[in-house]
This record gives sequence, structure tokens and C-alpha cells, in this order.
Amino acid sequence: MQLLHDQHASALWSYALRLTGGDRSRAEDVVQETLLRAWRHPKVLDQSQRSARAWLFTVARRIAIDDWRSAATHAEVVTDAPPEPPTADETDRAVQGWLVADALAELSARHREVLALCFYQGMSVADAANQLGVPEGTVKSRTHYALRALRLALEERGVTR
Repeated sequence: MQLLHDQHASALWSYALRLTGGDRSRAEDVVQETLLRAWRHPKVLDQSQRSARAWLFTVARRIAIDDWRSAATHAEVVTDAPPEPPTADETDRAVQGWLVADALAELSARHREVLALCFYQGMSVADAANQLGVPEGTVKSRTHYALRALRLALEERGVTR
């Protein structure tokens, strides 16, 4: 647990501070709760440094969102102007990228290959079958099982629908 803290606390603190809009007290609470949840889930301690950080960032983000949504900490704000639409946060995209990359690394080579062809390169089933030298039905079944395995790997990392 000490090693997890030493490796990730600084980055986690910076991320939590951004999530809480600069509120140091709330950021401390988010970091503390995130590390407490990591302590309660020892499998996080056994992960690689990159996947542990992605898990910690995801948990911190969810804690901050839950905190924001709770009525106890959400004060009513009255303004004349409508609220600004949310903007895309590059940090969220980076964390999602890490999570997907880690999950893809767990798949078999054949499953990664069919997902890369069909989803990342945009090939049709027929084109992917020709490229791989297998029947179209094999591409369809590999895609089905690859997506199922990917979903399970992402759920293990705390990603839900």
C-alpha cells in the first residue's frame, strides 16, 4: 500500500484538485477515499503501475462525481445566465485510453487482431476474413468473443456501462 501511495499519490492529488475545481479540502477527501478503496481491493496492488494508476484515476473521478451529485455538498446556484455546456476533458480521454489499452493487452493475439482490423481499421467482415485467411464466420465469432473478453477486462478495471 505504501508503494502504491508513493508511486501515485502526487498524480492522484493533482487530478483530484482539478476534479474538485481547486478545492483542496475536497481533493484531500477524494484522494483519501480513493486510497481507502484501493486498500479494500488488494488486487489493485498486484497490477502493473500503469493499470493501477488508471484504476485509481477512475475511482477518484467517480468519487468526485458522486460527491458533486450528492445534495449535501451541492449548493443551489442562481444566475441569470444559462450554464455553459461541458467541455471535453483531455484527462478523461487519456484515462479511458489507458484503460482500453490495458484491457486489450489481456486479450489473445487473435482477438486483438480481429478487433484492430474491424474496429480500428474499419474493415468489413469479408475484408478482415481475406486479410486473415479465415472464413467470414470465424471473423464474426472471434469478434463476438473478443468483445465479450474486452467487456469483462474493462469491468475488472471498474468501467461500467
